[in-house]
Amino acid sequence: MTDSNTSEISAATDTTRRAALVALFISIAAIGVGYAAAFTRSGTPTWAPWLLALAIPVALGAIMILGAARGRSGIGPLKIPFGFVVLVLIIGFGAPLLLPATEGPLSKLWLGLPARAAIVIYGVGLLPIIVLPVAYAVTFETQTLSAQDVDRVRALGAARENQASNVSAAQKPIDKLRA
Repeated sequence: MTDSNTSEISAATDTTRRAALVALFISIAAIGVGYAAAFTRSGTPTWAPWLLALAIPVALGAIMILGAARGRSGIGPLKIPFGFVVLVLIIGFGAPLLLPATEGPLSKLWLGLPARAAIVIYGVGLLPIIVLPVAYAVTFETQTLSAQDVDRVRALGAARENQASNVSAAQKPIDKLRA
């Protein structure tokens, strides 16, 4: 593979990964601000839970993208399931914040839980567990490394190993002079 092809692949991969890293950094900072806001003397501000309800799904989406990014296609066909999961998480964390806090002993239960808890448990906990494995199974052939990719990785590893051994061989005469 030529250097220009390597740099083209690297640039395409870097765009996806760079965007995911920026989103991850910003969302983690927002999560920190949201948690820190809970410790103010005047109590938790009303914006803090909303910040967490948005930042946590964005952080999870960025982590999924970083794990799935492959070559020029970025995350390829996983865009739709990842977007769906992030949207479900935002709704799953946001909907309980919109509902009034009126649960009591006589409240209607949703599958054995109060409404707000059911939305979080079933929406945030179960729905992504169903969607993501199916998405990965459907895209497995296109998203995993091909035989050519494995050969390319092995060749790059061998080249770096040779380069490292050449550097260490060149360093030996300098080490003898120092001794």
